[in-house]
Amino acid sequence: MTNEELKKIWLEKFKSVPESLKKMATVKSVATAFNTNVDAVLKVKGNRILELAKKLNLSLADLQNITHTKLESPEDVLKGLFRCFSRGIAEEWLTEDKLVYDWMVENLGYDRLQMGGQGGIVANALAVTGVQKVYAHTNSLPELQAKQFLELDNLLSFDEQGQAKPAHTINRELDIPLIHWMLEFDKGESVTIGGQTFTCPKSNRFIATYDPLNLHLVMDKHFIAQMAEEPVEYIVLSGFHALTERNNGVKLQDDVIPIINQWKNNGDLIHLEIASTQDLAVRKAIIKKIAPIVDSIGINEREAIDILEVTDFDNLAQKCNENTHSVNMFEALMNIKKHIKAPRVQLHMFGLYITIQDKNFKISPEANLRGMMLAATVAAGKAGTGSINNPENLLWAQGQTVSDVGLNELRDLAQHLNKPELISSGITEIEGYDIIAIPTILVEKPVTLVGMGDTISSISLVGAR
Repeated sequence: MTNEELKKIWLEKFKSVPESLKKMATVKSVATAFNTNVDAVLKVKGNRILELAKKLNLSLADLQNITHTKLESPEDVLKGLFRCFSRGIAEEWLTEDKLVYDWMVENLGYDRLQMGGQGGIVANALAVTGVQKVYAHTNSLPELQAKQFLELDNLLSFDEQGQAKPAHTINRELDIPLIHWMLEFDKGESVTIGGQTFTCPKSNRFIATYDPLNLHLVMDKHFIAQMAEEPVEYIVLSGFHALTERNNGVKLQDDVIPIINQWKNNGDLIHLEIASTQDLAVRKAIIKKIAPIVDSIGINEREAIDILEVTDFDNLAQKCNENTHSVNMFEALMNIKKHIKAPRVQLHMFGLYITIQDKNFKISPEANLRGMMLAATVAAGKAGTGSINNPENLLWAQGQTVSDVGLNELRDLAQHLNKPELISSGITEIEGYDIIAIPTILVEKPVTLVGMGDTISSISLVGAR
């Protein structure tokens, strides 16, 4: 079949998406934990970097003298920003120093504030789709954080007394804002320092984070008590990637395992979103301790490769790094599935989503397919409009055809597996596992990609009705 013929088949399949969205209102309750914060987004031009460097009396040699990637002083903020700007790369450096935080508040500012952290982003996304109750874990909820939650009565968190209220109405006045500065810069911007001109080769961002509570996995006791008293249908977990071995990150995971097991015993379906985890000891612990006890895992291409690197699949990791296409990534996903033994593993890559799940998984392959198509449509709506805070944007991409990129990736995978039915049905079976794969709708010039993976994973699972 040609791609044009396949597009018609998938367009017909995607007609189920509006009905899938309506069924989200039948989901009684979902919880998201653990990381919620404020993203302060600032577009940085070359002359601003020069201005701040002069203010701190930093020479070119100073800016390039990087001995650590932690924000221990205001000078480190500029070093990280200049490094990322001049190379066109993305990095995140952390601080727990209140003086550095105060300097950033006074000297950086922001263009806009938005919800940050997987937990917060997923809570907003699920609430706007119509889930009856969404409980958002917040270890800090001052007014600044509360304003990042949508003004929806079904989106709940807890005040100082432990009362569940619409999250946007709460102001825990003694809590401190947890702010991640998203310092964005554009390709082609230049800065001249020390007689040399540096031109940014690729649009990207440097993240300067002050988040002492999430760095230590501080949990809200009221949220934990609520989850024990009133089981929910789904819990979407994240935030472990912020831990470090230096900050006792491995032991902190041990402390949360009994809580996760209790939730499972209550009948909650637990999904873990594995974000990019830089600390190797923490990453190994997540794969060894947390991932095997959850029901479902969500990863992108980079995160899949990260897992391979700490599970003795170095050759496959290198192979995927060199050629990040559907055949290699399916091999990666299958090895991850067998190693971790989680019942369900989902990969979201450019143009294609793939799920591998046990035969007896609680959600059927057909329902998974519907959830994944809903997620693909909502993700395209987010990319195309810049936000799904308004319900009308959820189906912005409905009626658009799936991409040639996705169809070609799916075709290559179907041929590799010798499962021709996969390319038109999206469902097959390999080695006793159910395989679900869909080509996605791609937006040529996305307004935003922030939080896209979290949105895809959560809606794929919760929307599988």
